[in-house]
Amino acid sequence: MTLSLAYSPCPNDTFAFHAMVHGLIDTEDLSFFVELADVEQMNIRATEEKYDVCKLSYYAFFFVCDRYAMLRSGSALGYNNGPLFVTRKESKELFNEDGSVNRRLPADLKIAVPGVMTTGALLLRVAYPECKNLTPVTFSQIEERVLSGEFDAGVLIHEGRFTYEGKGLKLIEDLGNFWQISTGDPIPLGGIAVSRKLNGEMQQKVNRVLRRSIEFAFKNPDLSKDYVCSNARELDADIQKKHIELFVNDYSIDIGEVGTDAVYSLYNKALEIEPKIIKRDNLFIL
Repeated sequence: MTLSLAYSPCPNDTFAFHAMVHGLIDTEDLSFFVELADVEQMNIRATEEKYDVCKLSYYAFFFVCDRYAMLRSGSALGYNNGPLFVTRKESKELFNEDGSVNRRLPADLKIAVPGVMTTGALLLRVAYPECKNLTPVTFSQIEERVLSGEFDAGVLIHEGRFTYEGKGLKLIEDLGNFWQISTGDPIPLGGIAVSRKLNGEMQQKVNRVLRRSIEFAFKNPDLSKDYVCSNARELDADIQKKHIELFVNDYSIDIGEVGTDAVYSLYNKALEIEPKIIKRDNLFIL
């Protein structure tokens, strides 16, 4: 059976999916029609039920959890790996004289976010509820468009956390760290969702194959290097390695109890601030 599958070209995803889409593991007779796309593109297309299986921001998933269930394997979830809220180094109006952040930011601050349904956008709303002037921008353009002055600040995801300081940006808030301190939970960034139109047996099969692919990647990290590099935005091999190590971990193999608790904690916070979020008891495959 062939399933439509979408994930991002970022190193963590290409590392995780490499083995299963290149036939290096037992796929249990599954094959995949693969599309690589920006995370917000996948978030939007999931509302149209375009894919059988796709990477989704957890925030976006909460809007479509009646149509998709989250696999237990494949999540980008952990500590110290959340989105970063940044501005230009010369933007002194956002900081106090001692260099600390002004905790009450101007409501009209122009902020670039990597998509209004990304977890980064949700975390910004949680940490700075007064900031409402949010514009979706492709994640790879945010650094430059903040530096140019088009935006006062931006939320960085993916490789941006490794490059922003060298490009002249300054941290306002590590939004993942804000979440961790506030809740004690790891931050659920994104996961792999499967259509609820597929029966339970098929959903479990997809989960097994993905888990097998991730385990294979951990055991054979060099085999995916060419695939990772050919799709990555940042070509520096060290940055690609750091990216993978930060976002692919034990929670990616199986989200576990701590991980599922963190997802439900984020879900409950989203329900508080966004009336369009769908209420559902079970978010994961059974």
